[in-house]
Amino acid sequence: MPEGHSVHRLARQFADVFSGQRLAVSSPQGRFADGAALLDARTMVGTVAHGKHLFLHFDHGLVLHVHLGLYGAWDFGGDATFRGASSIGAPRKVGEREVFDDGVGIDDGVPGYTRPPAPVGAVRVRLAGAHGWADLRGATTCQAITEAEADAVLARLGPDPLRNFSKDKDHFIDGVRARKTPLAALLMDQKVIAGVGNVYRAELLFRQGLDPWLPGRSLDAEAAAGLWVDTVAMMSDGVRDGRIITTPPGYWTEPAAGLPAPEESHFVYRRHGLDCRVCGSPVALTDLAARKLYWCPVCQQAS
Repeated sequence: MPEGHSVHRLARQFADVFSGQRLAVSSPQGRFADGAALLDARTMVGTVAHGKHLFLHFDHGLVLHVHLGLYGAWDFGGDATFRGASSIGAPRKVGEREVFDDGVGIDDGVPGYTRPPAPVGAVRVRLAGAHGWADLRGATTCQAITEAEADAVLARLGPDPLRNFSKDKDHFIDGVRARKTPLAALLMDQKVIAGVGNVYRAELLFRQGLDPWLPGRSLDAEAAAGLWVDTVAMMSDGVRDGRIITTPPGYWTEPAAGLPAPEESHFVYRRHGLDCRVCGSPVALTDLAARKLYWCPVCQQAS
């Protein structure tokens, strides 16, 4: 499913294209008809991403809460002023790269946006403004909730490295070191740290040289702090680049191109059986908590 950097990019895109606008909200599929009626003709006043959760705030105190899950995706379109990705989400469909178009919508064959096109497929919710639209399909969660209910969702989540509030690092350190669960499982626990998924998990543990099976309580505070700092840096790069890139330019065939080829973007993720980029040993693969775990048994030995 999309990791935290993609959801933060979504929040930024919604703020850029819809903030301060009165929106037409509908549910072409019908499954969100009651929620859409509560939000229709209201003004979007703010957007918040926390981990893998997106919160779109409206002027009457209600919030559109979306969690994309494995198959959810937002598609965008509109006129030339409606900038950004044309699709974010659903990695099984889109891949890690976002999909972009020229930013120009077509209405009945006439260039320029006058209204959204007819919905295609099972569109759970459509948001439409003066210059463009956004369609949501396949999300695990799509709810119209109150501000208090949104706060309750946030209270159940761990700190988000991309928000990185003043006490977040300390909360992460304490949360990890209080548990005997393996680090590889803790990094996927959204109550411990919000927004990290399978790609970031594998790459963070490799970059920090940490044994995936090391119990959290066996990690010293300095190493836990280093893990948090690297998570903040790596995910911030993901927001900037729109991709998860964890290797530095020295590992790229054409560093002058600005971004690496997909096969050069990671140290261990989806590289099982290939030589470790650092030590040359084969990258290993196993299952942990029903998710694939990639690591280097040499570079990530327990100390």
